[in-house]
Amino acid sequence: MRVIIVGSGDIGTSMVSSLVAEGHDVVVIDDDPAVIEEITNIYDAMGVCGNGADNDALNEAGVDKCEIFAAVTGSDETNMLSCFIAKRLGAKHTIARIRNPEYNDESLGFLCQQLGLSSSVNPEMLVAKEIHDILKFPSAVNIESFSARRIEMVELMLKPDCPMNGMALYELRRQYSSKFLICAVQRDGEVHIPGGSFRLEEGDRIALTASPAEIQKLLRRLGILQKQAKNVMILGAGNTAFYLAKLLIANGSSVKIIEKDEERCREICEQLPEAVILHGDGAKQEILLEEGLESCDAFVSLTGSDEENILISIFASSQGVPKVIAKVNRPELASMAEKLGLDCVVSSRRSVSNILTRYARAVQNSLGSNVETLHRIMDGKAEVLEFNVRGDFAYIGVPLKEMKLKSDVLVAGIIRGRKTVIPSGDDTILEGDKVIVLDAGHILRDLGDIIQKQ
Repeated sequence: MRVIIVGSGDIGTSMVSSLVAEGHDVVVIDDDPAVIEEITNIYDAMGVCGNGADNDALNEAGVDKCEIFAAVTGSDETNMLSCFIAKRLGAKHTIARIRNPEYNDESLGFLCQQLGLSSSVNPEMLVAKEIHDILKFPSAVNIESFSARRIEMVELMLKPDCPMNGMALYELRRQYSSKFLICAVQRDGEVHIPGGSFRLEEGDRIALTASPAEIQKLLRRLGILQKQAKNVMILGAGNTAFYLAKLLIANGSSVKIIEKDEERCREICEQLPEAVILHGDGAKQEILLEEGLESCDAFVSLTGSDEENILISIFASSQGVPKVIAKVNRPELASMAEKLGLDCVVSSRRSVSNILTRYARAVQNSLGSNVETLHRIMDGKAEVLEFNVRGDFAYIGVPLKEMKLKSDVLVAGIIRGRKTVIPSGDDTILEGDKVIVLDAGHILRDLGDIIQKQ
């Protein structure tokens, strides 16, 4: 399937990497020849040097044969114009990166309709929502929600004092009556889909599925449930910080933002009168301490520098802040940050890449949009997908224990109407269900792809 990406910054490059890995015919348009040369040298993709809103560049990229056209430059206006022209030239599906808060209000739906956009993505808003979810549930290092939050997948790091250390999964299920399923464990960089005899160890990163109420119940019984963060300090006043602060304030939290650009401080003061905005360089430890870092429930570093976010977050952790979150876009630095002890790292690249990958699989599935949600977990080494079950699924009504699933695939949850099912071998999949599947090594486009072919 042909996919055209306009703009090859962090977001665009991440999209190219994901789509090429899935076997798509990817074309990148950028007006910087050095960037095009670098992209085509690293990835099996075609490059066109030019303006993404120029007819000649779009025609050279084969826009008339394009299934998905995504414009993700740093300019919202360029992205919208590129998508509008591409649609007129024959692109079937168009997606624009629109990040300005002025566009992301009641007018966004009108804009998408008038421009013929299939979808819009706002990386900063996605990251802000991700951080907000974690701050509501600080025990987790990552939370993914499915089917209007009826079921959640929570990633946890097993710290030295965690009661689960040394326990086999069957012992855990026997001792704690909550309805949950530990469906993946990352240990020493490898992801395992564990059986009942698998024993957990200190330092493991685990993913468990359950309803939100059952997760709270389990972690409370384990004694590792942290209270919701109500006093939050944010470093950096970019769009992500703006969206996050709005969500936190609406939820009743106290927010303090430190920003070294004086003009930006004035702007965000007007936009967020309920927050405390401080002009200063948060990289200076004495400023953070003077402003009450040690008494915060959470510290979130959202500057434009991955390195600065990592270093300042490590300092915040050393001061005993209960929850520390750093925005780190470069995968190699995110991995390094976790080795240095930062267990909670977020990335706008990952969030947008997940959305486009899901969209591409839905478009490629000739029967319709079967993949409703897609999230990458465990540092991108595994995927969690939500499928709609249609009448053509060959194993409707068949107990899970009688299905021959592919290796490294697990049915992690079933939503049936308002009911959440944490599945056992005796449970079945019915038409109309939503099914949560964890996969660590395949490309699943349809629910039928989970079955091992004879």
